[in-house]
Amino acid sequence: MKKISEIKKLGVFTSGGDAPGMNAAIRAVVRAGIYYQKEVYGIMRGYEGMIDADIVKLGARSVGNILQRGGTILKTARSKEFRTKEGRVKAFENLKKNGIDGLVAIGGDGTFTGLHYFSSEFDISTICLPGTIDNDIAGTDYTIGFDTATNTAVQAIDRIRDTALSHNRLFFIEVMGRNSGYIALNSGIAGGAGAIILPEEELSFDDLYSLLEAGMETGKKSNLVVVAEGSKLGGANELAKKIAERSDYFDIKVTILGHQQRGGSPTYFDRVLASKMGVAAVEGLLNGESNVMVGFKENKIVYNSYDQVINQQHKIEEESMRIAKILSI
Repeated sequence: MKKISEIKKLGVFTSGGDAPGMNAAIRAVVRAGIYYQKEVYGIMRGYEGMIDADIVKLGARSVGNILQRGGTILKTARSKEFRTKEGRVKAFENLKKNGIDGLVAIGGDGTFTGLHYFSSEFDISTICLPGTIDNDIAGTDYTIGFDTATNTAVQAIDRIRDTALSHNRLFFIEVMGRNSGYIALNSGIAGGAGAIILPEEELSFDDLYSLLEAGMETGKKSNLVVVAEGSKLGGANELAKKIAERSDYFDIKVTILGHQQRGGSPTYFDRVLASKMGVAAVEGLLNGESNVMVGFKENKIVYNSYDQVINQQHKIEEESMRIAKILSI
């Protein structure tokens, strides 16, 4: 473990899917590093850029006017080569050439897994920040980008509700969440959905139809069903087709929100969360923390070992699912 005086140069990179707030995190890492009189380098395109030596020195002005921007100025990519020992050796040699002895990674569980292998093989201190819209990382109440993505989904649901009410329609709205239903659950509650379909829930098609049928019996002429893309029942198009085959009560439409949930200016919450985490990452490294992820639990910064968060998922709250069912009538 390196002492504060031993770390001279920090590297920061983003990896995996982009998330609103990543730029705020980059800005915080760079400026905190400079505040503590360290040199900071940006590694372009994640692990791919590390292998290709695509590394640039960053100053305080290099990260000016990026706080409000979505995406990531460092770009992001997935790297097959980094999964090999040879690729990781090449990456480490490039870091050594630049004198980088501390790494801050911003990404999801795939990013963490890669860095876990890397830090166990080579003499370099590492810290991760949870940057993913899915909010599926254990060890933190919120991930960078989740709040913005959920707000984007809610805004879209509100607009769709207007046309659903005007035409007496049933809309199936598909949101992101391959393995996690956090966006679907929270946007569904906030948007007044009649049903919410999550990857984590064992809901049958008959259960879904019963929910919609209850609305039919009480004369409900329009409704919204929010579906996480990883639903075990199928996607929005598949569910809409099945409902239409069973009943012609509703005029059924489908909207798939897609990648617009990843983009856009981050909310104030994601900007502040990313800023706090970025500073905590630098201070953690300089105080001897390594092989850990910065988390935010009960309004406090915490450090979690990679072993605690890799291959674990931030579980959906049972209370939120209970509330969603009560309000769907």
